[in-house]
Amino acid sequence: MPPRPSAETSPSPTVEAIAAAYLEAADGDSALAIRRIIQDALTDLCEAERRTLRRDRLISHGYVRGAFEARR
Repeated sequence: MPPRPSAETSPSPTVEAIAAAYLEAADGDSALAIRRIIQDALTDLCEAERRTLRRDRLISHGYVRGAFEARR
C-alpha cells in the first residue's frame, strides 16, 4: 500500500479554504487565526466527547431496561 501524502505536503482544498477564512476573519493576523482554529477544534472535540459519553449512557440504560423487562 503506497504511503498517503501528509497534510503538510498536499493540503486539501477544504483545508486551504478553512485556513484562508480564519486568516481573513483575523484581519491577516496569523497568530490570532491559529489560536482561533485551535480553540474551535478543542471546542468541537469536547462536544464530540460529551455526545459520545451521553450515547454510551443511553445504550447502558437501554440494556438495563431490557434486563428488567426480561425478568418481569
